[in-house]
Amino acid sequence: MEFRKHLQVKEEDHAYLGASKYHWINYDAAKLESTYRRFLKAQQGTELHEFAAKCIKLRQKLPRTPLTLNMHVNDAIGYRMTPEQVLYYSENCFGTADAIKFSKDFLRIHDLKTGDIPAHMQQLEIYTALFCLEYGIKPGDIGIELRIYQNNEILKEVPTPEMILPIMDKIKLFDKIIVTVKKEEGIV
Repeated sequence: MEFRKHLQVKEEDHAYLGASKYHWINYDAAKLESTYRRFLKAQQGTELHEFAAKCIKLRQKLPRTPLTLNMHVNDAIGYRMTPEQVLYYSENCFGTADAIKFSKDFLRIHDLKTGDIPAHMQQLEIYTALFCLEYGIKPGDIGIELRIYQNNEILKEVPTPEMILPIMDKIKLFDKIIVTVKKEEGIV
């Protein structure tokens, strides 16, 4: 038997109702609809992040309105921020900031949230800790402003060194623990 070729499907593609995501088999119609709507919302969020990053990179401002995406893009352009910047401590701990700038001893990190779940500043505090670890900067030696753009609002935080230093310490400690476990398991 010769199997059919499905040229429209790439090897990395997965159908929503595929075998690898088998949980749907236990859903009723209402559960399927709600989970699929969340899936679509997540995909839209990914596309909006890509669009925002492209606008920031190209310095293409959006109409000046109190809409989440527009405020995020326009502020990032106004502050001359870098979009989608990876902040790296180790293979066990890194992340990508939606928009970041460090200039004149001042760190600014902005995050775009397109979902309905309330955002938490801890994510941006971790980005701050990663930045300080990667570039060897003490959080007490710089100014910091963190912003979350969500639901047509801007949440701001000015974290203290006492907020960031414990995160830096935990990253270092937990990274060592993971490295030790990897060695014990023969992964490294």
